[in-house]
Amino acid sequence: MRVYHVSPAHAMRRNYMTLSYTGRVETVIIKLDMAVNITPVYLTAVVKTIEMHHETLDEVGPGDNVGFSIKGVDYRDIQRGFVCSDANNDPAQEVASFIAQIVVFNYPNQICQGFTPVIDCHTAHVACQFVELISKVCRRTGKVIEDTPKCLKAGESGIVKLVPTKPMCVEKFSDYPALGRFAIRDMAQNIGVGIVIDVEKRAPLPSRGTAGKSKR
Repeated sequence: MRVYHVSPAHAMRRNYMTLSYTGRVETVIIKLDMAVNITPVYLTAVVKTIEMHHETLDEVGPGDNVGFSIKGVDYRDIQRGFVCSDANNDPAQEVASFIAQIVVFNYPNQICQGFTPVIDCHTAHVACQFVELISKVCRRTGKVIEDTPKCLKAGESGIVKLVPTKPMCVEKFSDYPALGRFAIRDMAQNIGVGIVIDVEKRAPLPSRGTAGKSKR
């Protein structure tokens, strides 16, 4: 299960924090009292309420744009671009790097190893470095034209490896399309687009939060 477009609001009640979010459900189902992870900060919380179109619901499914509240985390730990996922079913993880196929638009410069543009993926806005140009491929067929090219120019397509400069959560396009397609931005404009074809995930850190703790 993945939820993105995380936009938090908060309200203090007694000695705990209840946070309200809006988001789009990508897969599976959100239910009341479900334990969820917030990635890439590895926070764990519990879903307390779910609302859609001003109607309170017990569960929602893929494609729904919903509001939901969680208990067990501090609103200051949550930022735009984070991903909420089922803590007990393939939870999302921070990526150390990812492999992508990109297409370069009408960009006056060349994309070479070391280039660090901003990647816009779902609601994340993170600078990522091109650490390796793996191959240049045909835009129409995907056939490899050249291995380890020195650069990619306008109109060309290639397979590349990128490393985020800040914690980021992306997924393979084949698994979660909305979390696996991105735009490449430089000089305040889109200079290319891409899809994620493989990810290298960081080893998960111990989750923080109150989900799973016994009630007092």
